Amino acid sequence: MKRLPLFSAILTSILLFVSGLQAAKPNVVLIITDDQGYGDVGVHGNEMIQTPSLDALYKQSVHLTDFHVDPTCSPTRSALMSGRYSTRTGVWHTIMGRSLMSTHEWTVAEVFQANGYQTGMFGKWHLGDNYPLRPLDQGFSFAFNHGGGGVGQGPDYWGNDYFDDTYWRNAKPEATEGYCTDVWFDNAIDYIREHKDEPFFVYLSTNAPHGPYLVDEKYSKPYEEKGVAQPMAKFYGMITNIDENVGRLDKELHDLGLANNTILIFMTDNGSAAGWRAPKNAKWPGFNSGMRGGKGSEYDGGHRVPFFIRWPDGKLEGGRDVNQLSAHIDVLPTLTDLCDLKDKASKSRDGVSLTRALAGNNKVLQDRTILVHSQRVEYPQKLRKCSVMTSQWRLVNGKELFDIKADPGQQQDVSEEHPEVVKQLQQEYENWWTSLSTVFDDFVRIGLGSHDEPESLLHSHDWHTTGNSTPWHQNHVRNGAMGTGYWAVDVTASGKYQIELRRWPRQEEKPLEAIKASIKIGDYSKEVEVTADQVKVVFDVELPKGPADLESLFTLENGKQRGAYFAYIRRID
Repeated sequence: MKRLPLFSAILTSILLFVSGLQAAKPNVVLIITDDQGYGDVGVHGNEMIQTPSLDALYKQSVHLTDFHVDPTCSPTRSALMSGRYSTRTGVWHTIMGRSLMSTHEWTVAEVFQANGYQTGMFGKWHLGDNYPLRPLDQGFSFAFNHGGGGVGQGPDYWGNDYFDDTYWRNAKPEATEGYCTDVWFDNAIDYIREHKDEPFFVYLSTNAPHGPYLVDEKYSKPYEEKGVAQPMAKFYGMITNIDENVGRLDKELHDLGLANNTILIFMTDNGSAAGWRAPKNAKWPGFNSGMRGGKGSEYDGGHRVPFFIRWPDGKLEGGRDVNQLSAHIDVLPTLTDLCDLKDKASKSRDGVSLTRALAGNNKVLQDRTILVHSQRVEYPQKLRKCSVMTSQWRLVNGKELFDIKADPGQQQDVSEEHPEVVKQLQQEYENWWTSLSTVFDDFVRIGLGSHDEPESLLHSHDWHTTGNSTPWHQNHVRNGAMGTGYWAVDVTASGKYQIELRRWPRQEEKPLEAIKASIKIGDYSKEVEVTADQVKVVFDVELPKGPADLESLFTLENGKQRGAYFAYIRRID
């Protein structure tokens, strides 16, 4: 009995130690901007752009200087979420149903959530706007985001224009005040304050500086006055606003006493959209860090981007460079490693942990190969806008070879001088392509009839179509863009469904501008006549459970046909 107090004291010490370990779990804030390239940061040599907060973060961080993503938006995000090559996840385009990430992926948010973290995302998702593809369905316990691939695109709330917009807070519309980037950071900071006493993973994904280039004049005018032409001046202004917000968030982390034990990452999703090529005879020519190409390009300027990581408690600080080849697929395994998390899908990841490289091991990644491509088509095309990369070589489109160490601007094709290297990298590509091709014919499907989304709103942005244009933006809707296609859906429960087809969203009670409307889904098809003042057409359909393709057509007075831009669907039994 006399030993009980001692035993109790030991047990208490153990519990306190375990509790301390749990409290010591690092927080993670991952900031990713949209269309900002490697050269669109002052500290990378751009003498025009003003990014003091990012420049300061750079000096405090470890930087991956040879870090690569996909050349466009959705693919980078799916690779970041999954730690796998984007095409494996069903994502290789930004529209046409090919920006929807497979629900089979075990995301970085799900990994953190399974390990006891609070998980919040803010801003741009661009991996699906309907059940079961939304951030809330993919591991985030909180989501505050816009729709589609950008503010003002088809799936976004109608009429949004970057200022005083309506976004979705946990899948419910909420009106906001202020500029979009400020709103994302405001809400992310509020979330951090709310969860400051528990570990959190924050994914802060801005839609800026993606076009349209809209920003308060106070950010863009100083660049105009210095001779920066439009739209670059506004593009730079949007980045300066982002920089201001990064500084504001970092200050909050310090004020809350969280900065030392927070892994803070800054990166971007592809090469520069508007900062690398100026109009002819412009006073400022733009800046691309000596690289070739911009957003969408298979050359390094399309996919080499900034990556800064700071974690003082983890000794990731001091302004060090890591010059080894790395990529978006490495972020998930690296965070899993740094935070000591269990990952049930670790064996399926294409990426590797960069922890040893970040710690200063300069040889650990020397022999790896990384591949990227830009496939803005319905079905991937072999050797389309692709790059096979090693620490020394770039094989572009399967034929051009560049020694990236001797020729970082990729101006001199040396394929004839090094046929053995070409052959080796071609085989790497063949193996990679073969491993990806198993998913080309698969559709990632939008769920219908789920209790998690009682009414689904489908947009032409997600039509599957070949050879036709896809009306993916609200301006396409306003202008009456022609096009046809179908939605790949999955009926989650058999029953009676109401399908409401519209030319305009419900916020605009305007006519269909058609004389006939038709629908086809599974074995059901029907055509009806519509009147001149009719704003919608409604079909009640018995649907069996399972996958189906939903096609709609409006026949115009001139006999031409276009699909319904909007379909509202709900189960009614």
